[in-house]
Amino acid sequence: MWVKFMEWMGLNELRESFLAFFESKGHTRLPSAPLVPQGDSSLLLINSGMAPLKKYFLGLETPPNKRVTTCQKCIRTPDIERVGKTSRHGTYFEMLGNFSFGDYFKEEATTWAWEFITKELKIPTDRLWVSIYENDDDAFEIWTKRRGVSPDRIVRLGKEDNFWEIGSGPCGPCSEIYFDRGEASGCGSPDCAVGCDCDRYVEFWNLVFTQFNSDGEGNYTPLEHPNIDTGMGLERLACIMQGVDNLFEVDTVQNIMKHIARIAGVTYKQNERTDVSLRVVTDHIRSTVFMVGDGVTPSNEGRGYVLRRLLRRAARHGRLLGITRPFLFEVCDTVIEENRTAYPALTENAGYIKEVIRLEEERFSKTIAQGMELLGQLIDRVELSGLGKKIIDGLAAFNLYDTFGFPLDLTKEIAADHGIEIDEDGFLAQMEQQRRRAREAREKNGGVGWEEDVLAQLDIEDSFTYGSMKVDSKILEIVAEGQRVQEIVQGQEGVLLLQETPFYAESGGQIGDTGTIALGDSVFAVENCKKSPTGHILHIGRVVSGSFKAGEKAVAAVDENRRRAIMRNHTSAHLLQAALRQVLGEHVHQAGQMVDNKACRFDFTHFSAVTSEQLKEIEALVNGMILDSIDVSTTEMPIEQAKELGAMALFGDKYSDVVRVCNVGGRSIELCGGTHVANTAQIGLFRILHETSVAAGVRRIEAVTGSNVLAMLDEKDAILQSTCEALKVGGAAELPARAAALTQELKDSQREIQRLSSMMAAAQSQSALSDMTDIGPVAFVSVSFNNAGVEALRSAADKIKSQHSNAVGLLVSREEAKATLFVFAGPEALEAGIHCGNLVKAVAGVAGGSGGGRPDGAMGGIADLSQVDKAIAAAPGLVEEVLAKK
Repeated sequence: MWVKFMEWMGLNELRESFLAFFESKGHTRLPSAPLVPQGDSSLLLINSGMAPLKKYFLGLETPPNKRVTTCQKCIRTPDIERVGKTSRHGTYFEMLGNFSFGDYFKEEATTWAWEFITKELKIPTDRLWVSIYENDDDAFEIWTKRRGVSPDRIVRLGKEDNFWEIGSGPCGPCSEIYFDRGEASGCGSPDCAVGCDCDRYVEFWNLVFTQFNSDGEGNYTPLEHPNIDTGMGLERLACIMQGVDNLFEVDTVQNIMKHIARIAGVTYKQNERTDVSLRVVTDHIRSTVFMVGDGVTPSNEGRGYVLRRLLRRAARHGRLLGITRPFLFEVCDTVIEENRTAYPALTENAGYIKEVIRLEEERFSKTIAQGMELLGQLIDRVELSGLGKKIIDGLAAFNLYDTFGFPLDLTKEIAADHGIEIDEDGFLAQMEQQRRRAREAREKNGGVGWEEDVLAQLDIEDSFTYGSMKVDSKILEIVAEGQRVQEIVQGQEGVLLLQETPFYAESGGQIGDTGTIALGDSVFAVENCKKSPTGHILHIGRVVSGSFKAGEKAVAAVDENRRRAIMRNHTSAHLLQAALRQVLGEHVHQAGQMVDNKACRFDFTHFSAVTSEQLKEIEALVNGMILDSIDVSTTEMPIEQAKELGAMALFGDKYSDVVRVCNVGGRSIELCGGTHVANTAQIGLFRILHETSVAAGVRRIEAVTGSNVLAMLDEKDAILQSTCEALKVGGAAELPARAAALTQELKDSQREIQRLSSMMAAAQSQSALSDMTDIGPVAFVSVSFNNAGVEALRSAADKIKSQHSNAVGLLVSREEAKATLFVFAGPEALEAGIHCGNLVKAVAGVAGGSGGGRPDGAMGGIADLSQVDKAIAAAPGLVEEVLAKK
């Protein structure tokens, strides 16, 4: 395929060439946005070059330049089942793009596209084809008369192929550029042409001319300022420039595959089944390295579930390659090395990325054998059923997911190898509760719907004043009941927008301020403060007295005591991160936080529980920085300067060119837009309350500061005092000895109760022997007790078996809320075919209970005491059934 007079270019070289070319055309190069969408709850993961720039296209934010160029990391998983089975499908890719926000249009977009392809890349024009929307005569005119493309190399395609539109909103025709790989790559059909499904014509660049606004009902109106949105797959372009058939043969991707092949001891293109697994692992490890690098951690919901699916599918295909040990974390080194130039953060976070992937793979390894065994049994059962349609029910598939961590697509893939389908509807029904929780979380994070509609187009400037608790301001806008209004009166709830405000709007993990907005006798109680999607500061609350009108002057005052408590907790979170990194290691990064006036909740990346000794050391380090009375400074500076200072950023987050840096005497330097104390001494004290697990590789510490520490100590003193009174001791110092003495007394009492209970059970069982019933070769006996412990039941069973080796017994202990069953069998009864585990399950089942265990002794339980006698009555018949089968 490779055209000999084209210049071979590596993937990294191509990326840089594209971005530099458009920089020379007046475009601002923006870094790739994180895969986790920032401020966009409509997407789980970034899936296109345009997605992070949507805010500019919609006019929600002003871009740094009307001309922008990017190379965007993307994840798409709809075709995950096809990854590996074909050489074309993948879940991770990079999208090159150049964008115009109301600046240039078709003329410039086509000029630069053609120049880059034919002049920079030197792709021969006789290998290029262009498609346009069937009615776009303007594009035809530009391509033929101004770009010099022969009319017979332009193909008109319909709306489905060459018109970009998603519901209502901006839309427009497309023009796509194709590379002709030659007849040898075609399908051989005489009708083979651009648009054919074969591999001859490769579409590699799509130019979207966003020139209309759609109402979603087929009506289109021209946009006053049309836009340009282009997208070119970097890997697809690399295939053309390197003369290879698919993305898995591109230089950087092939190096990753070679690493996997070395570990597995196989060679690519020698066995199709092996090739499938090599492609799956290669693609999925690329995706997972970048996802973890952008802050995603494995979980059973949302983007964490996508990550888990990819990792576990890769691990399973590793096993198909014969790799039985965890190995994916080793391949991370090659993925990071191949991408370190464009994405240096991968190198910075390499240790963390590898550890998250290693832990998830090990976790899966512990359960995969059991899960595969269960799935194998399900497959055998279906194949032996003789039913026409082979299907595994949804509950079984869900149990595999819930118990063994088998994602649905993995179960589907394995079952499909045997021609078996999965009842997806049944599976989804089982998942509904988890899905509902995820939907509720997304709705909660997405904010109030009307905020976007009402405030998006407002041309006003409002600002937050750092360092002030009270300012004179002006009411710019009022919103009540979802509408902009001119006045709001006593008793009404609503939102005020101020020209200048001392109220901090909830963001970055810091809760919003509360307080008052006053004008004479009129008072508006601010109950929360948030930001709208367009960045306006919303003072949410109600009018306590009087009324307020838009345009009026007012005094905004924050609840100072509450704010100061929040500031103490926020600064302590910074000190905590510094201490964690010192004690646990440099892999620790913030994974989320919530600071309010009551506590500091800090989530961080770490792979095991923090020991009590480590927690004491961490707490001592934080209190040491507090007692050192260190000045805290907050300064705005260019992000590059902040990086030179060593400022830490929120893991996986994206920042603007100018950032705010919080510096605690050089001991903690972080990018942060929140409010802080002026000196660490103002924090007072710091005390850790809890350390817990949040998710795989993520831990959480909750702590209190200042007066909240005193409140906690007062509460503990009250508990100690009441405990001393209850145990009748003179002070807290006597509590350990008194507690130890009581514990020993309790143990002695329990042993005595157990001894007496066993004696009573043995005596009761002895008297019941006269009621033994012969059932064939065994002697059956049942005895009921009140509140007998398990040991008493076992003791009674041993007593009976020592006298009757053919005994089968049902011992029942009735307790306050349930009944405990113990079934036992002597040696001769076992030889006769009795299995106690099966028998107790059947007996308990009569009363809606359950049970199981070993052949010679097993336990069961019945929750409904009214059904116990029914179960006892059924026992002899069940024993008879067992013996009859034998």
